[in-house]
Amino acid sequence: MAIFTGAGVALVTPFKENMEVDYEKLEELVEFQVTGGTDCIVVMGTTGEAATLSHEEHLECIKVVINKVNKRIPVIAGTGSNCTETAVYLSKEAYTYGADGVLVVTPYYNKATQPGLIKHFTEVAKSVDCPVVMYNIPGRTGCTLQPETIAKLVKDVDNIVGVKDATGNISMTAKVMQLTEGNIDLYSGNDDQIVPIMSLGGIGVISVLSNVAPRQTHDICQAMLDGDVKKAAKMQLEALPLIDALFCEVNPIPVKTALNLMGKKVGSMRMPLTDLEPEHTKLLEKAMKDYKIALAE
Repeated sequence: MAIFTGAGVALVTPFKENMEVDYEKLEELVEFQVTGGTDCIVVMGTTGEAATLSHEEHLECIKVVINKVNKRIPVIAGTGSNCTETAVYLSKEAYTYGADGVLVVTPYYNKATQPGLIKHFTEVAKSVDCPVVMYNIPGRTGCTLQPETIAKLVKDVDNIVGVKDATGNISMTAKVMQLTEGNIDLYSGNDDQIVPIMSLGGIGVISVLSNVAPRQTHDICQAMLDGDVKKAAKMQLEALPLIDALFCEVNPIPVKTALNLMGKKVGSMRMPLTDLEPEHTKLLEKAMKDYKIALAE
């Protein structure tokens, strides 16, 4: 059984003015997502700025989210690292807190070989007794999980169950599904490819868009799960201008700006990320209004 089907939010991490993690605000964001209809919360991924959090902050965010959700929906913890030992440590800790699964990104900067990736993911997966979703995002990491490698890991390691596909390469996605004979939990890692990836057998998305539009993102996925491709495609296309605006600069700069425009007060980004450029803020604000997202007065 999959950890979840539908829309999982790649949750942002809110900061106070002094750039400390705002755990109280984090709980508020969790509640907004749960009541807004999201199907799963993914904490400490790319959107959560995990790269600039200490291990202590990283793990505390996971713990706070799990406790606040209180088993109402699944929680997947981002526990990847470019150091296998660190990924094992974070995964073990997240599992002891009650995470329903872990999301493990390909090791960044090191640029591991495919045999190295097999060893890395196998080592992490064997350290925990929960499902593992691989995160394939070569644009961020400089490292690509090839379809043959994904298929081997899913076949050979019992608790490696899925992949978040943020390659943007539909041909590669199709090859993954062909080699695994569909026996993999495939999630879109790009909001503009929810419908295309689900049409190949995907079961949902791990979404940036869900931060600001949880119900709408859920509904796109649900329409696909219900077999109503025409309805899902219409909703996907309607969301494209906002999705484009949410990626007009590197994630999570625009989405945190969007949440602030909604009055969520999630703060700024930790360096080296900087605030959204004024012209892009205007673009984002217009896209949010056009998509009928209520902005703070």
